[in-house]
Amino acid sequence: MDDPKTLVSTEWLAAHLQDPDLRILDASWFMPDDGRDARKGYDAAHIPGARFFDIDEISDTRSPLPHMAPPVEKFISRMRAMGVGDGHQVVVYDQAGVFSAPRVWWLFRLMGKSDIAVLDGGLPKWIAEGRPTEDLPPVMRDRHITVQRQASLVKDVTQVAHAAKLGDQEIVDARAHDRFTGATPEPRPGLRSGHIPGSKNLPWQTVVTADGRLKSPDELRALFAEAKVDTTKPVICTCGSGVSASILALALERIGHRDWSVYDGSWSEWGMYNDLKVATGEA
Repeated sequence: MDDPKTLVSTEWLAAHLQDPDLRILDASWFMPDDGRDARKGYDAAHIPGARFFDIDEISDTRSPLPHMAPPVEKFISRMRAMGVGDGHQVVVYDQAGVFSAPRVWWLFRLMGKSDIAVLDGGLPKWIAEGRPTEDLPPVMRDRHITVQRQASLVKDVTQVAHAAKLGDQEIVDARAHDRFTGATPEPRPGLRSGHIPGSKNLPWQTVVTADGRLKSPDELRALFAEAKVDTTKPVICTCGSGVSASILALALERIGHRDWSVYDGSWSEWGMYNDLKVATGEA
């Protein structure tokens, strides 16, 4: 099931670890109340050759919203400095298993770069199998990168509001069920509780196994069906801040549903504006 454009196994990565055109990214990111420091984790142990991709820094820092997709020019600048460019096969992983790495997979796809895969099981699976790690960053040399932004892969608040009103696209929320229903308050202060009217709920934790791997395509299809997601329609993935939404985007790609996008602002944006309607309770 290894696919260098979506998901690869630790066995695949181990077999290709010495490939000259392979680039590995540690894209770990944790919720602010998690108590874990992604950069410190990278500094302590990472897959040999991995660069650290800072999701919060490689973003549109002019926006008041968390880690919004960066301008094209900033993405190009950061990737060139990290030695990631044209002709490279990129593998992205995180320290949780499969959590934040799909966000960077989506960002590369947004920038028109499709030769990128998420490492299934991430660093925990790699370490559990006794595979090598190191604690020093690699030597990085500039590499030219060509970017062609794919606007269809991202949605803004106006587009999502339009989709919610018309019902011509499915909006699928990756947040935990109690956050979706509004039963518990949002972890970010100042946000209302609930969900986008008409959206469906498929918590990201349900599409990932207990040991941090993405479930099989057959299992994923069943989960989307159980959540009553009509996959004959385009699907907009949303969550708290656009991170776990990208897990659903990867899952859709794995089951062959190509007409998907990510609502980048997600609930950090929708929950902030009182003029946007909020629904509570079940979908």
